[in-house]
Amino acid sequence: MENKIVLESKSIFKSFSDSMQIDVLKDISFVINRGEFVSITGKSGCGKSTLLYILSTMDTSYKGELLIDNESMRNKSEKELAMVRNEKIGFVFQFHYLLNEFSVLKNVMLPGFKLNKIAEGELEHNAFELLKKLGIEKLSNKMAYQISGGEKQRVAIARAMINDPLMLMCDEPTGNLDSKNTEIVFEIFNELVHSFNKTILVVTHDLGFAKDTQRTIAMEDGQIVS
Repeated sequence: MENKIVLESKSIFKSFSDSMQIDVLKDISFVINRGEFVSITGKSGCGKSTLLYILSTMDTSYKGELLIDNESMRNKSEKELAMVRNEKIGFVFQFHYLLNEFSVLKNVMLPGFKLNKIAEGELEHNAFELLKKLGIEKLSNKMAYQISGGEKQRVAIARAMINDPLMLMCDEPTGNLDSKNTEIVFEIFNELVHSFNKTILVVTHDLGFAKDTQRTIAMEDGQIVS
């Protein structure tokens, strides 16, 4: 299968001006292809989270161009960008943001309700299948607050996958996990890439985690250094 470009960053610049202009990102250009597992690393304050915010279409005040699925994100309305996020990007954060008042299964289904493309029965079936793939289907009827931190992060990954997105964007997804759960999350990501041809972009402080991804983009002072 030919390599299909999923995301392209073309000369992205970002600056904040307070009393003086501070350049946060300088000339960021790279391409991510379908089925790639890529990490972005760098010290705190190097701009990696700011970059992820732009790549995920949440921040639109930058110079340069962002293409997702070969489509420019320039001049899109907030509604159109929300649609892109909902359809094409699955998010996994350091904090799982599960809703305690819902069951595990319902939490996984939530982005599907938002996208509103398939019937509830089918959505529920898909959510259960994802939990099964991640080895946590036995938790499906538990309330979100009843499960462990490592389990919550796996539920968050299932939720990110429910709309079958083009790519997963993850911000420090193992930041709150011990080494055993970090390993589990890494294995899940690896499996999603190799068995399901998913594309995964992870911003991480964890150099051990990054070293095992297929490609690492290292950042320093708002620039890509390698």
